[in-house]
Amino acid sequence: MKDIPYDKGHYLAGFTDGEGSFNVSFRPRSDYRMPWKISLCFNISQKERVILSLFKKYLGCGTMRQRSDGIWYFEVNNFNVICENVIPFFKRFRFLSEKKKRDFAKFCKIAKMLEEGKQFSEEGIKEILLVRKDMNDGGKRKYTQKEILKKIKESSETIRQTLRAKS
Repeated sequence: MKDIPYDKGHYLAGFTDGEGSFNVSFRPRSDYRMPWKISLCFNISQKERVILSLFKKYLGCGTMRQRSDGIWYFEVNNFNVICENVIPFFKRFRFLSEKKKRDFAKFCKIAKMLEEGKQFSEEGIKEILLVRKDMNDGGKRKYTQKEILKKIKESSETIRQTLRAKS
């Protein structure tokens, strides 16, 4: 990790404590072994670009863009970069709020689960869903846990039927 000034690191961690978000999303994919791609994302938005530019500078990664409403948005969603830059940064410059500490710990746990390949089995996905369940206070999710599991079961059954038909 880059040499980050102590005051800047703590400022950015404090800013993230109030405004940042660690997310785990499920996206449908037909070209994956399992019907979902699990993605980790760290993001933060703000009216002023200057603060988000500091995140880009000191994390050494991420993208910035301006939304149509004028709000600036910074995000990191590359898994390797999250593991190499984002997680070490926030392990070094910690949060004060219990909520952000909890969400970040779950984010780190899911990153480890993905490194271990848990996303390639139904049981592993169930574990990931269980850890993710209360992140961001349950937040608004595009796909419910029930929808995710249903699609996995359907995909598994299709694979079984295809294998039976070939033999």
